[in-house]
Amino acid sequence: MRAMRRFWRIVSTICRYRLDTLVSPYMPEKYRWLLWASPLRLFREPQVSRGKRLTLALQDLGPVFVKFGQLLSTRRDLIPLDIADELAALQDHVPPFPGSLARARLEAALGADINTVFREFSAEPMASASVAQVHTAVLKNGDQVVVKIVRPDIAEVIREDIDILNVIARWLTANVPDAKRLHLTEVVADYERTIFDELDMRKEAANTEQLRQNFAGSALLYVPRVYHPLCSEHVLVLERIHGVPISDIEELKRRGTNLKLLAERGVETFFTQVFVDNFFHADMHPGNIFVDVSDPEKPSWIAIDCAIIGSLAKEDQDYLARNLLAFFNQDYAQVARLHLESGWVPEDTDAAAFERVIKTLCEPIFAKPLNEISFGQFLVQLFEAAREFNMEIQPQLVLLQKTLLYIEGLGRELYPQLDLWQTAKPFMENWMVNQVGPAATLREFAEHAPELLEVLPRLPGTLLEASVKLKLMQRAIERQRREISLLNDRVDRLTSSRRRRLSGWALLILASLLLWQLGPDASSNTTDSVSTVAGILSAALGSFLLLRS
Repeated sequence: MRAMRRFWRIVSTICRYRLDTLVSPYMPEKYRWLLWASPLRLFREPQVSRGKRLTLALQDLGPVFVKFGQLLSTRRDLIPLDIADELAALQDHVPPFPGSLARARLEAALGADINTVFREFSAEPMASASVAQVHTAVLKNGDQVVVKIVRPDIAEVIREDIDILNVIARWLTANVPDAKRLHLTEVVADYERTIFDELDMRKEAANTEQLRQNFAGSALLYVPRVYHPLCSEHVLVLERIHGVPISDIEELKRRGTNLKLLAERGVETFFTQVFVDNFFHADMHPGNIFVDVSDPEKPSWIAIDCAIIGSLAKEDQDYLARNLLAFFNQDYAQVARLHLESGWVPEDTDAAAFERVIKTLCEPIFAKPLNEISFGQFLVQLFEAAREFNMEIQPQLVLLQKTLLYIEGLGRELYPQLDLWQTAKPFMENWMVNQVGPAATLREFAEHAPELLEVLPRLPGTLLEASVKLKLMQRAIERQRREISLLNDRVDRLTSSRRRRLSGWALLILASLLLWQLGPDASSNTTDSVSTVAGILSAALGSFLLLRS
């Protein structure tokens, strides 16, 4: 019953905001008449943009759909830009649940009265998000902390909404031609994994601790301390940080912050997470980033909310790094080759044509300050161009693309003159030297030195033995080839023999029928006729032998 009510609420929201008009341009011709005959046309279409209508509808449907809208806003490779821009404005400002309920959930997680652990606990939340809300508190030892508490019953709501989203995604995939390329079912599955991971505060605690260790002592990024003994599935306790929100540019300027250095450190932080640690904060929107301006000339980033973390397979990391360097060096032929080698485009793709398309897209953006180009727009154009070559969306790169778009947006706000390419290029060149240059080779030898020293004395004998085994293997393959050829000949002979036998048995049956016809007719009553008996026996024998064969 609850699921049905939820379903009808979604339907009524679609009607109220006339969301049918968003999908009508993409509907197959055979289904267009359904839209024209739809009773939704009785509802007046709101006099706002389609992106604004979708944003308002998601807000009305609640926190789960708001979160999904935020995810869609990062998929500028999938949805029109005007819709993506509106969805990017979605914020996690949802009504909080009562402070008394938050206190009860916290005490249940601690297994003790709240006053035995905290000197102070604010029942009024400082922030209320889609899956949890945050309260300030002070521990008995005087440490200032924040307590993140998961919303009650949110898992059930999420499960119901995910089931509905899956139904919608499957229907669109089955009925809208372009939906298959968009991988809508995979997008919903990715969202499902992401949001359920966000419900487990133990995972966020582990992610926060790992990111903190990766940047321990670094001037680039600070990550709050985790109070692990106080954390549980539904509660996370972190050090309370005091910084300036990165979106508050006026305050940063008022404090004399070196915005150029801050922007450059943001780029370096991103590439360090991706290419050095292979463990990157994948939700770096402005609400999760603060700035430590205790030394305005050397500001550093502060990251919170580490629920969503990304990493890449070694192969993807390597190909991505090579692609970025090729872009920086304007080596478009190399970009085309890498896309083919990685399997991102089909192997029968015309490499020269693909190279020309990439060059057409890339040439205008180089040697320009960041405020004159949009890397996000470039990515969209690249995906659109690659679509002509049947390039599929790479799910493993979605979180990375989303994070890079966030970094670009922050960089443009902080220091519009920042040249993203020139800032990132030296970092990537240094990474390539360390990963595939002589230093990397020596490091690999050093890491495996004990095993190599153990194997080295046996190397000549091993090589000789391998050579002998290779010759024996080649002889065995040749012998098997001959045996397979003989076996095929035998099968052919047996098949021919079987055909002959079948023909013989069939002829025997035909002969029996002839003998039957040559026998006395029914009016003679001569049942012991030789021809009749011979016919019956021949038919029986022929049928038996035919079935046996």
